[in-house]
Amino acid sequence: MAALDAIFKAYDIRGTVPDQLDAELTRAVGVAFAGFTGAARILVGRDMRTSGIELSAAFREGVISTGIDVVDLGLVSTDEMYFASGWLDAPGAMFTASHNPARYNGIKLCLAGARPVGEDTGLAQIKAAVAGGNPDAPAPAQPGSVTQRDVLDDYAAKVRSFIDLDVLRPLRVVADTANGMGGHVVPAVFAGLPFDLEILFGELDGNFPNHPADPIQPANLVDLQARIRASGADVGLAFDGDADRCFLVDELGVPISGSTTTAIVAKAMLEKRPGSTILYNLICSKSVPEIIVEAGGIPVKTRVGHSFIKAVMAETNAVFGGEHSGHYYFADNYRADSGSIAALVVLEMLSRNELPLSELRKPFERYADSGEINTQVSDPHAVLARVEEAMAARYGVEPDRLDGLTFDLGDWWFNLRPSNTEPLLRLNLEAATPEDCQSRVTDITTLLKELS
Repeated sequence: MAALDAIFKAYDIRGTVPDQLDAELTRAVGVAFAGFTGAARILVGRDMRTSGIELSAAFREGVISTGIDVVDLGLVSTDEMYFASGWLDAPGAMFTASHNPARYNGIKLCLAGARPVGEDTGLAQIKAAVAGGNPDAPAPAQPGSVTQRDVLDDYAAKVRSFIDLDVLRPLRVVADTANGMGGHVVPAVFAGLPFDLEILFGELDGNFPNHPADPIQPANLVDLQARIRASGADVGLAFDGDADRCFLVDELGVPISGSTTTAIVAKAMLEKRPGSTILYNLICSKSVPEIIVEAGGIPVKTRVGHSFIKAVMAETNAVFGGEHSGHYYFADNYRADSGSIAALVVLEMLSRNELPLSELRKPFERYADSGEINTQVSDPHAVLARVEEAMAARYGVEPDRLDGLTFDLGDWWFNLRPSNTEPLLRLNLEAATPEDCQSRVTDITTLLKELS
């Protein structure tokens, strides 16, 4: 069970191959997932990681051994898988480790309609079944079948349906797909649109030979920034490994935070659906709920993570939700996230305005933020408890415990939470000015070192 504890996360399965995750284990997960869903068929897709070939094949074997059919989607992005789950009304399993290095792989699971499977919505039960050897797995009269299906064109059409194609104007776009699945889906999404699209590192290569597929890290945007400046592009798009996350860079080569993109897309969605509820995770800038209210919407704060956000989206009937990490969720996309949809919504807004992106972004950026700062500690929960005690003594305030600890000190705030996928504490801080932000970051990171 200890090995399973290491790879079953809050909302997916993820680990190093083959020491933590191998074909035997993924076959067992296939059996358990088939039993959990009780579905007639299960969709299976994978990203470009070489290990995904063997692991997804073993998962398929596990599923069909229970008599359930498999629809093999082949190479897909994670948001393409979620679309397929909604469109075909079937559970899905996506083999990916997102932005993690090449030695990692994992499985993101969803129920029919792209409904989330997280720790509290089935993943714990699947883990228990795997640990117990799947004793309740049915003995079918005959195994299930495997068929292939390509959904890329249908997915691309769905993405384009979110914008008014008639208002688009010629824009030069550079997309850095980091040798990930963006190289597969982005050309299909942009096909027929009046954009001059250039792809950087479009070859699918799970070894990530050019740079890591993690666009939230500034070092991984350097190539895109240089190409934007050299080519005179209007906008840059940076995708992660499984292409469900997208970060934007303006024409000056300056990155746009996930919070700012959330605010821009929220305003665009509210122009089309006035008065709607919009979700934002608790790490987003304070400007996000402010802009939602100003645009006539209803802001609702959530925990971090897709399974939590999708559940709240269903409860509140929200039309859109955004995360600081570059995940953007759309009710009309089966409440699933799609970096490609968010990118096109921003490009549509650019097309409607005569301003460059560097000017368009300004009203949405009201505070200075630290970005995400990761600190490795031996016992994250013990350190969190010490931080809470120290902050209470220093400021006399109680934290918000929705997800980790959030301390709101008026003109500045910070959130500190354990990573759901790595042994880290993640710090996000926001203040009125860059100088104040840096000063506060220094204070908190020093405190973390003292208490670790």
